Amino acid sequence: MQHAVGSPLPPPHQSGHGWSPAAHHPGPHHPGAPQGPAPHPGPAPHQSPAPHQSPAPHQGPAPHQGSTPVPHPPPAPGFTPPGPVPHTPHHVPAPPAPETTGHVQLPPGGPVAMPSTPPATAAPDPTSTTLAVLLIGPAGAGKTSVAKYWADHRRVPTAHISLDDVREWVRSGFADPQSGWNDNSEAQYRLARRTCGFAARNFLANGISCILDDAVFPDRPVVGLGGWKRHVGPGLLPVVLLPGLEIVLERNAERTGNRRLTDEEVARIHGRMAGWYGSGLPIIDNSQLDVPQTAQVLDDVLARSIASPPKW
Repeated sequence: MQHAVGSPLPPPHQSGHGWSPAAHHPGPHHPGAPQGPAPHPGPAPHQSPAPHQSPAPHQGPAPHQGSTPVPHPPPAPGFTPPGPVPHTPHHVPAPPAPETTGHVQLPPGGPVAMPSTPPATAAPDPTSTTLAVLLIGPAGAGKTSVAKYWADHRRVPTAHISLDDVREWVRSGFADPQSGWNDNSEAQYRLARRTCGFAARNFLANGISCILDDAVFPDRPVVGLGGWKRHVGPGLLPVVLLPGLEIVLERNAERTGNRRLTDEEVARIHGRMAGWYGSGLPIIDNSQLDVPQTAQVLDDVLARSIASPPKW
């Protein structure tokens, strides 16, 4: 049998079957055109001719036109090749990968308890003990310099938290102390103290000592020491740094920016700080001491405070 020029090529020969152009290329039937056998779903080893019909002549594959290989036609939608269905193994989902973001679970910061009193046979060593220290003093007393030096030279991790630094986190709308004390200044001061207390508790909960510095007035116990005790805990050890007025005025004159106060304001603050005498808190007069010497005296005072905590 020959095919008209330009008609589509038949698919490759399948064992035991002919091919049907109508099965692969449906279209209108033309009288007189040769017909192949009807399509049969699925492979079968042999197909017998129907009664009273002569079997259709076997047709082999049509000759290729030229030397171009004939591609296999794509399978019909839903076609399943003969043979056993391959077994698909059941995949157990893998466990989730551990977090790799560097997140470290930290213990929550709680109120700082009083330092444990060491045995009587052993002298307390404040340089290797986790402590919370509040360094009190007027402007120009050297609180920040002493606190930084003391924190830098301890044998255990120690943080310095300055109330003035935290207050100056506020940029626009900052309540400048040179402009006088008002409700806005009071609100920012209390907010900074709560922030410092929160930071100190978190550092201490994770084994890092803290020293905080603030100009706490003795005539405002609820706002001053009472506020620090509420925000940090009863284990806070307060120490007063109080040099003479002449020394305070000289150190204040060396300051710049909003840290520098007028001489009248410095004298007023220093006079109010004198109320710490007779309060029971330890007081260091560092008028004739440099920063390292004052830090050494601070260690001695803290050793006595650990052995016998002050009542405040």
